[in-house]
Amino acid sequence: MTPAARFQASIEILDDINEGRSAEQAISAWARNSRFAGSKDRAAVRDNVYAVLRRKHTCATVGGGANGRALMIGLLRQQGIDPAGIFTGEGYSPMALEPHEMTEADVNVDPMDDLPDWIRDQWDQSLGDKAREVAQAMRDRAEVFLRVNLILSTRDAAIEALAEDGIVVEAHPTVETALIVREGARKVANSISYQDGLVELQDANSQASVCVIPREAVTGVLDYCAGGGGKSLALAGWLDTTVHAHDAFPRRMKDLPTRSNRAQADIVVLDQEDMGDYSFDIVFCDVPCSGSGSWRRDPEGKWSLSPEKLNELQEVQRDILQTASGFVTPEGYLAYATCSVLRSENHDQVDWFISENPQWIVTEQVQFVPNTLGDGFFVTLLKRR
Repeated sequence: MTPAARFQASIEILDDINEGRSAEQAISAWARNSRFAGSKDRAAVRDNVYAVLRRKHTCATVGGGANGRALMIGLLRQQGIDPAGIFTGEGYSPMALEPHEMTEADVNVDPMDDLPDWIRDQWDQSLGDKAREVAQAMRDRAEVFLRVNLILSTRDAAIEALAEDGIVVEAHPTVETALIVREGARKVANSISYQDGLVELQDANSQASVCVIPREAVTGVLDYCAGGGGKSLALAGWLDTTVHAHDAFPRRMKDLPTRSNRAQADIVVLDQEDMGDYSFDIVFCDVPCSGSGSWRRDPEGKWSLSPEKLNELQEVQRDILQTASGFVTPEGYLAYATCSVLRSENHDQVDWFISENPQWIVTEQVQFVPNTLGDGFFVTLLKRR
């Protein structure tokens, strides 16, 4: 496919998304019907689509409309590319620009415009003088990070092994388990280093939330909202111990046995009926949240969130905190984590929990904001007085 043909495919996928399909469904449907497209073509088309979704509002403003064609014109102009060189009508390229499309809208692009209108006040209140900087970060693609599996490797050894796989990485400056991928990100999943369990794909600040956990004298660990098991594996590597994994929807953990075998991590999956028999030194709760700290990876989450959904998530978060605290041993720790930057899901929830349970105190609290070193993450470590 030519670059212009890739843009035309991206326009068609964006129109499909506007009809109600998710981005992944629309991209997959296009790929199934486009057997001629190679892996580089599919990657380029996906990148185009997600670049628009991150900047959907400003693309519509600059491009003069909300359909796929206008959105792509808006993206190209924001990237400093003249769409007339792409929209030629030749071969499989998009049809040539209409007269009304040739004039660029005279607008100042504000990164805050690429947030839902209803959330801007919360965004400002939560992030203060970093609000606009973080909004800008959400408009760009995130870096790719790897977590070194400390069960099987060291960071230096993993760097060497990845180099042999043609993947160039460097050590993260602040997270001791993290690597930043500089070249060869698309090779990771098929690399020997990944297949042998030396590394896992995981955001650096997601790893940092685990590194807050004290490593001394830990005999029991519960990942209470395990999901796909990324935190379970990180906890097992960081603490060098058995980790029990639980999730309210067990099907989310279906791949965890395969992943733990590859990592040689000792993960025990707990059914709901088994939970009453256990207590743990560490109970880690990476709770369901808005995902506002990782919207550059999942921009659809930004546009699908509503005040009602956020309120529902906050109720779930409080229920999890209350329930999970009952599984912590008298001297143990309760860790509350989100991939959100919103105060209403972070500090306010911890404050609420302590007001309801004054026997608990905060021993450590960290807020990571999205930037080139990782996504937005929040973690609080609590302990009984």
